[in-house]
Amino acid sequence: MEFCGRSWGKAEMADLWTAKLDIYLDGELSASEMHDLDAHVRSCPGCAADVLRRVQLKRGLQAAGRRYTPSREFREGVLRQIAAPSRRSPARLWLTLTAAAAVLFAVGLVVTRVGQNRSERQRAFSEIADLHVATLASSNPVDVLSSDRHTVKPWFQGKIPFTFNLPELQNSEFTLIGGRITYLDQTAGAELIYQVRKHQISVFIFQDRALSPALRPESNPQRELSFTVESWSQDGLHYFVIGDAGAEDIAKLADLMKQAAR
Repeated sequence: MEFCGRSWGKAEMADLWTAKLDIYLDGELSASEMHDLDAHVRSCPGCAADVLRRVQLKRGLQAAGRRYTPSREFREGVLRQIAAPSRRSPARLWLTLTAAAAVLFAVGLVVTRVGQNRSERQRAFSEIADLHVATLASSNPVDVLSSDRHTVKPWFQGKIPFTFNLPELQNSEFTLIGGRITYLDQTAGAELIYQVRKHQISVFIFQDRALSPALRPESNPQRELSFTVESWSQDGLHYFVIGDAGAEDIAKLADLMKQAAR
């Protein structure tokens, strides 16, 4: 079998796939390797199960990390203790230290807030990528299998706390595969699976108010891990379009979704 321009034996290929799974989930493979491993995961039950286990472990570790993140009040208390001057210090030194501590605290608060927003955004996009990978690796990627939007949309009624519209795909390169219920931060949403040529693209839809404010501004197509992602808010819903297809394909499908929601 040939992989990345080199011929490999069957046993060597099995070891190679296994060795690359963690790198695959971390998004550190090249585009060609990502495409090859995507195809392998979809055809190999053993690797698909392994990917699902690793995704679940990764999400569990992320949840544990968030649970034990120090609160803002805790950090502010530490800063105040560090900045507190000694009672035996001269008055002028006390005033100088107080002013310096105030400036450092203000700068630190701004840096912390920016860092928290960036970290929250990266975490959420990482979870979206994990959900997409888990779908690719699943032997049953959709709960409702149909290319008819009039079949897929009604299936979600009563299963999620909102409704949405799906685009008409005639004269486009995209094919609707189906949909499934998904969860982000214990919030129920819809995942729609589309195909363009040999690429599968996930469209995630959640209630806007259920997501972190760091995710709400609109964004142009961008690379997150090994995938291209576009996200935006519209009429109280937040959309994520993610896949290993090119930015042009992601943008086209996002435009179709935006037009259908109007």
